Amino acid sequence: MDSSLHEVWQTASGRAFVPTIGKDSQFYVGFTLVLIALGLTGAFALNARSFANLPLLGFPASLALAFGAVYMFCAVGVYV
Repeated sequence: MDSSLHEVWQTASGRAFVPTIGKDSQFYVGFTLVLIALGLTGAFALNARSFANLPLLGFPASLALAFGAVYMFCAVGVYV
């Protein structure tokens, strides 16, 4: 094991991880992103005749849905 990696490990063990978005607000962030994704998807579906709408509406809608789904999984858990 490299000594520099061991030093990094030792210094990092004393610091607690603090997430950017806390556990209490993950549900609201995820729900908001899912609602934004649904709105952008609806706008994209209504204006689907132009390929210019793909980068303006399609990509942000898919990103918002992807991140919103992950935040919702983190907030409420996955129960099968």
